[in-house]
Amino acid sequence: MTKIAMLSTGEEVLHGDIVDTNAAWMSAEFYQHGFALAKRSTVGDQMGALVEELLMLSFNYDVVIVNGGLGPTTDDMSAAAAASAADQKLVLFPDWLQRMESMFAARDAKMPDSNLKQAMLPESSQIVDNPVGTACGFKLIINDATFYFTPGVPSEFKKMVKDQILPDLSRSYPEISAFECSRLYTFGLSESGISDILDQLKLPEGYELGYRSYLPFIEVKLFGPKSGLEVRVKLLQMVHKLLEGNVVSVDEPMVEHLGHLLSEKHKTLSVSEVSTKGALSAWLQSDENLENCFGHSWVMAESKGSDIDKSDPLAATLALAGATREKCATELALVTGKLEDKTFSVALSTPAGEWGQVFEFHRSYNREDSRTVIKTVAADMLRRHLENKPMFGQFTSLKRIKELFIPNSVL
Repeated sequence: MTKIAMLSTGEEVLHGDIVDTNAAWMSAEFYQHGFALAKRSTVGDQMGALVEELLMLSFNYDVVIVNGGLGPTTDDMSAAAAASAADQKLVLFPDWLQRMESMFAARDAKMPDSNLKQAMLPESSQIVDNPVGTACGFKLIINDATFYFTPGVPSEFKKMVKDQILPDLSRSYPEISAFECSRLYTFGLSESGISDILDQLKLPEGYELGYRSYLPFIEVKLFGPKSGLEVRVKLLQMVHKLLEGNVVSVDEPMVEHLGHLLSEKHKTLSVSEVSTKGALSAWLQSDENLENCFGHSWVMAESKGSDIDKSDPLAATLALAGATREKCATELALVTGKLEDKTFSVALSTPAGEWGQVFEFHRSYNREDSRTVIKTVAADMLRRHLENKPMFGQFTSLKRIKELFIPNSVL
């Protein structure tokens, strides 16, 4: 089995000044191409530590991706560390020097002397082209391992990985098959609860399930060979059936799925918010299709509620939903009511009638997380209506206190 590692460099990465998004992105990208990472490590801008880590990786891994440290400043040490680890000299690569000079000339600028450093590479290096920046990537053999040195700028790094490194690895390891990943986005179940449900599945060899948990969703990921589309689709259908009550979208985020549903059904939507303070509208309108279906968005201050808000919050929320649909002249109106203690309400007004629910949180959330959960509950009502699904879902993190449907015939 091919052992692959990634080394991220830089004090800013090591000490948490910036989040290493390159490592997360590359891990996922490599995995889908069949090249699963066995190790990720980070080293600061210290020559001794860099050389030591490069040597350790060269003795224990087949392929190593090194990210960062190819800039023109004194703390960019990757090329020099690579030369030391490979016991080679740094030499000038005239072709890359000419490339950099041309890039500066195109901007009517003279190349600073410090950029000359970026054309100094270990003598046996093979250039890995960077068409959008001055940091020259390179491929180098150190002991028994193949190293790819890449720039830290995300746009440059990603283009290099996609256009050059992954194709090169596929040529070097033709026996490795690419994976495809299908995703089910779920809401309202715990990761352990999903695992208990799916443990009964016996997956064929070469297929596996993975999970990604982030509030408010848990993604269930099904990995399988790219060539096994038919099998993967059947397995995905089996997983979907087991989790159906809480699957909010497949292979696209929930908000994109809602946008497609509204657009396909030619529906218009307005929103009024109390507890979510505009978070629901902002989230929904982040999708272009949804934005095109939007009528109006109102944000109401909780302090301006009437007595009915306290005596019957569901009635108040339903009344707001009906008024929003009428005043905004849209086919649908989605509303989040007040949040008081751990209790909140949501409602949806449609030509067929109005649905409303009151929930209580099972656990404590901070203000932002509370709004995230509430807006998702509201959006789930909209999804269920558009998909002709039962309107009142089950959520392990919430207790439903009250639910109500009022047909349009009695409104």
